[in-house]
Amino acid sequence: MSLGYAEKLSYIEDVGNVGMVEHFDASHLLREKIERLAIMIKKSKHLVVFTGAGISTSCGIPDFRGPKGIWTLQREGKALPEASLPFHRAMPSLTHMALVELEKAGILKFVISQNVDGLHLRSGIPREKLAELHGNSFMETCPSCGVEYFRDFEVETIGLKETSRRCSDEKCGARLKDTVLDWEDALPPKEMDPAEKHCKQADIVLCLGTSLQITPACNLPLKAIRGGGKVVIVNLQKTPKDKKAALVIHGFVDKVIAGVMDQLNLQIPPFIRIDLFQIIIMQGLSLDKRYVNWTLQVASAHGQKATLPFIKSVEVSFLDKEDYKAAILDRQPFRLKRRTAYNKAFEMVLKLNFGDGCGCSSLEIDVPVDFKVKFFLSHFHGKYHFLFENSAITLGSTDCFNFDKDFIFQKLREKAVIESKCGQNDVIERKTILTPRGDVTTYAIVTNLVHHSKTSKSSPDSRSNGDLKRRKPSFNGTGSSGKRSKVSKCKSRS
Repeated sequence: MSLGYAEKLSYIEDVGNVGMVEHFDASHLLREKIERLAIMIKKSKHLVVFTGAGISTSCGIPDFRGPKGIWTLQREGKALPEASLPFHRAMPSLTHMALVELEKAGILKFVISQNVDGLHLRSGIPREKLAELHGNSFMETCPSCGVEYFRDFEVETIGLKETSRRCSDEKCGARLKDTVLDWEDALPPKEMDPAEKHCKQADIVLCLGTSLQITPACNLPLKAIRGGGKVVIVNLQKTPKDKKAALVIHGFVDKVIAGVMDQLNLQIPPFIRIDLFQIIIMQGLSLDKRYVNWTLQVASAHGQKATLPFIKSVEVSFLDKEDYKAAILDRQPFRLKRRTAYNKAFEMVLKLNFGDGCGCSSLEIDVPVDFKVKFFLSHFHGKYHFLFENSAITLGSTDCFNFDKDFIFQKLREKAVIESKCGQNDVIERKTILTPRGDVTTYAIVTNLVHHSKTSKSSPDSRSNGDLKRRKPSFNGTGSSGKRSKVSKCKSRS
């Protein structure tokens, strides 16, 4: 969790009524209520879920009003709890993933969240079916063209301020803004309007882990009642809306939702996180044309100046150890500059060491390079990927090859589940830059795999780790199979 996370969340809920008492339904009563909720959901035609901080406590993110909540501890003069994982590596809970399954099953129509942790979006809830009323700590948006950028790092500002990055659309290029609201900011119509619409249409609004005290958001569920719908509240503390609810359940959200999924005979999908990074090699001939001055950089797929939070260090070694000196890059940007004879081919081995919260400790990539024949040959995932310089390309400074990303992501997820570990990887984009000359290749890797047990009270039953073993190079390969991955040629975005 970042140092300023508590401050970032501090505007979300009013400071009053901290340290509220937690209530737990008796076990037999809890079972009855779970069965009743399952029946209600099964009969539902338009289910809307309204979430608060309580659904993320099992992810290691503290709530506000509980005995160990942010406000309670601050009022008592106690230190805030230390997170077991960095905030950017927090993983969706059992409840988050159950909502994904309910949406895929056509039961859940819309999710409204007061959280800024980005876990609903990271879990797989479609953006068009999600309203994040208070913003998203990992989201930037372009105020000019409206494009949203979901980052793997925490955006550095709050209050809808400009960030250090610009829109990547070459026709736009406007300065991006964060999406997290500050005290004086009104709820954005882009999020509020669809939330109101779906609450009015809902026959059930299921409120999970929210105190329902902060206006105007807390009044959204009541719009269902006016339209003939019902409100169900699952929370450990009592709320001001309890008397208007058709059903109130005092219990851990994960336990309640696990019970509901059992009753509905629905499986909770695993959480599979896929992260992106780039390997960039830039080159230039010396004046006498005898040497190549080249630069290697392992960079964020969100821009070369963006942080790469999940990689701790990069170890660079060479198969020809007599001519090349190994290096350890342990500070960002991960960049190495070298000089090579023009007619000298060589092979680098990059060992990427991942940071805390990743299921993989490291990954090795073989990168054979031969500047004389003017192509880069990248060995990754047991395959060789050729990238030739094409002098016939004169339409622009960059030539871009996009693979079928959705297809690749799906295959990576399927393989991760079958192998029950993470580390699966593949190339999703390759760009040849002609001025200055270089190669940018974007890779996708499964960095987390979490299976949730429906009988679990709060935590996942397993977090699978897996390291990729070094593969010996073989020059018989010619890259990704055309049968398995469609490739399209496109103009690049600067």
